Amino acid sequence: MIYLDAAATTFQKPPEVGGAVERALRTMTTPGRGGYQAAERASETVFRCRSEAAALFGVPSEEQVVFTSSATHGLNIAIKSLVRPGDRVLVSGYEHNAVTRPLYGMQGVQVQVASGPLFDRAALLEQFYRQLRRGVKAVVCTHVSNVFGMVLPIDEIAALCRERETPLIVDASQSAGILPVDLRAWGAAFVAMPGHKGLYGPQGTGLLLCGTAETAPLIEGGTGSMSLLKTMPSDLPDRLEAGTQNIPGIAGLLEGLRFVRRIGPAAIARHERDLIRRAAEGLRALQEAQVFEGETEERSGVLSFRLRGRDCEGAAAWFAGRDIALRAGYHCAPLAHKTAGTLDTGTIRLSVSAFNTRCEIADFLQAAADLTAGKNP
Repeated sequence: MIYLDAAATTFQKPPEVGGAVERALRTMTTPGRGGYQAAERASETVFRCRSEAAALFGVPSEEQVVFTSSATHGLNIAIKSLVRPGDRVLVSGYEHNAVTRPLYGMQGVQVQVASGPLFDRAALLEQFYRQLRRGVKAVVCTHVSNVFGMVLPIDEIAALCRERETPLIVDASQSAGILPVDLRAWGAAFVAMPGHKGLYGPQGTGLLLCGTAETAPLIEGGTGSMSLLKTMPSDLPDRLEAGTQNIPGIAGLLEGLRFVRRIGPAAIARHERDLIRRAAEGLRALQEAQVFEGETEERSGVLSFRLRGRDCEGAAAWFAGRDIALRAGYHCAPLAHKTAGTLDTGTIRLSVSAFNTRCEIADFLQAAADLTAGKNP
C-alpha cells in the first residue's frame, strides 16, 4: 500500500516504537503504584518521555508535560481550564472540530473567527490584530491547517497575545515533530499535540504542554500520589493525569520522540515539502485537477485537491482500489472549508511523512492521470 494519510495517523513507524510497546507490555506495570521493578521501569520510562518532550518543545520543566490520550483530549483540558460560560474566544478560520466543538458546546461562549483568504498569512494576521481586543478571554489557534497544510503565522500571533495579555492555546497536531514548536518562546498557556502523527508514536497517546498554572482537571481520580487529599493535587503533572497511564503507548511515544530528535524536524519538514511540491506540480498538469497550494515555506506535508466533475469520496475510493490511501471529505474541519470556499464538496487530501518516497508520489500521480483518463483501478 502507498500510504498518503499521515495527517490522520502516521502508519509507518520507526521499528523501535513497536519494540518499545511490546517490551513495556512484558516488563512494566504502572508508575506510582509500587516500589517493585516493573513499576519503577514504568516510572523511568514516563520520566524519560517527559524529558524528551520538554527538550524538543521548549518546556522549562518536565512537570509541565502532561500525557493525554490525544490532542483532542489536551485541547479539551486547555479550553475548559481557561474558558467560562459567556466568555468571548478568538479562533482562526482553520480550526478543527477538536477546538470548535468544545467551545460551541459551552453555554454562552461567543466564538469570534479571525480569517482571511487561503494562504494569505498577512490578511489572517491583520484579522487577529483587529479582533483581539479587550474582552477576549483566550485565543485558540492551529499551527498548521489539517486540510490545506497552510502554516499559520503563529509566532506573530503569539507575540500579539503576549502584548495584549491574552492566553494562547496552540493546536500543534500537524506541526509537532515537523516545524519548530516552542512553549517558552511563544509564551503560550497550552500547546496540545497527538503522539500518533508527526511524533510517530502509537494511537491513543498525546501531550499537553502547560505554560500556565491555571489548569482544571477534565477527569478526577487516583494519581498514585497524595492519596489522602479529597480533591486532585494542585501540582502538575498529577493534577491532569488521573487514572492509569498508557505505559505501552508512552514507551512507544518515547521512541518516536527520539526518532524525531535524531533525524531533526527541519530535515523531516524539507523532505515532506519536497514530496508535496512534486505532488502539486504533477496534479497541476492534469486539466481536471484543482490544487490548493501556497508558497513552499507556507505549507507543510499536506496537500488538498479536487477533480472537477468528480465526487471527492468516490475518487478516494478509486485510489483505494489502486492500493493508495488518501482521505476525502471535510477532515473534521468544516470551518477551514468555509474559509477556503470548499464547503460544497470537501477535498481529497494527500499527506506525507518521513517514510514516504518520491517513487510513491510518482505512482500516485500516474494513478491520478489514469483516473482522469477514465481507466479502471
